[in-house]
Amino acid sequence: MSTKYRIAIIGCGGIANGKHMPSLSKLDNVEMVAFCDIVSEKAQEAAAKYGKGEARVYEDYRELLQDSSIDIVHVCTPNDSHAEITIAALEAGKHVMSEKPMAKTAADARRMVEAAKRTGKKLTVGYNNRFRGDSQHLYKVCSEGELGEIYFAKAHAIRRRAVPTWGVFLDEEKQGGGPLIDIGTHALDLTMWMMNNYEPAVVLGTSYHKLSQRENAANAWGPWDPAKFTVEDSAFGMITMKNGATIILESSWALNTLEVDEAKCTLSGTEGGADMKGGLRINGEKHSRLFTTEVELNAGGVAFYDGKAESASDLEMKLWIAAIENDTDPVVTPEQACVVSEILEAIYESARTGKAVYFE
Repeated sequence: MSTKYRIAIIGCGGIANGKHMPSLSKLDNVEMVAFCDIVSEKAQEAAAKYGKGEARVYEDYRELLQDSSIDIVHVCTPNDSHAEITIAALEAGKHVMSEKPMAKTAADARRMVEAAKRTGKKLTVGYNNRFRGDSQHLYKVCSEGELGEIYFAKAHAIRRRAVPTWGVFLDEEKQGGGPLIDIGTHALDLTMWMMNNYEPAVVLGTSYHKLSQRENAANAWGPWDPAKFTVEDSAFGMITMKNGATIILESSWALNTLEVDEAKCTLSGTEGGADMKGGLRINGEKHSRLFTTEVELNAGGVAFYDGKAESASDLEMKLWIAAIENDTDPVVTPEQACVVSEILEAIYESARTGKAVYFE
């Protein structure tokens, strides 16, 4: 009989309720036994809906980590506490999935990597867009060399008017930034994963506060409060990798554009290219003719395990628990996620100083 892993959820807000807990509840070999939130009512509600047996509720994560029966911790808190809680959980002998971005700062991300190595426990970061059907297929295309050497790419995270007005999204102190660290992080992770390229050389970045101070602005979730909008409304970066490849990263919550794409990438290689605009398209040249192929991704066309398409979050959780069960690397390794954080921080630094940031 397979092991049943005991999981604790720290942070019972939107991302825990929208992704982690619903997807974990579908797995037969896990049970959620502890829930923690600084707002005790949120933890109690989560325990009532998803808890197994006599699930425990906590306001202080330190108390939760004293329970030696807990195997895995999911950290679903604001960015500024990811490192603190993750490192404490690793040192308490738990495997950890932290929500994205890995940490508020690159230094904290590096401390998380070191803690995972020191403790021998598994650590992953919630870059769930890797697990979409189009992402999984494109990764196979790239891994098999169909695009050749990918030397130019764009990472897209553009919203026209979709500023999150709840929680702490607009709080720079809690989050470390705005759309760049929130959704740009997904696009950058996806792009570098496709390229299998994690060695940046130099970063040049810009960030803007051009629309954030508008009163009664049009917005998907209602007007934002300009006084509370302390993060950028858009940010852009150019990353040159050590092998000469170039990545253009674009991110916005509010931008006057009709080119809206989120958590997508465009790739250009020596043998072909690909993009995720309006579906997954592969392009190239064959027999002296250019071609474009639109990949069919309906259910049944992508068989992960049982021939049925799964949601990205369901597959993410399944493969995370499988990595623990089989003692293999998680799909998202901490080293990869750390490089994403280092590049994001370099874009912010470059935007602040007006100078390029060089990596050793």
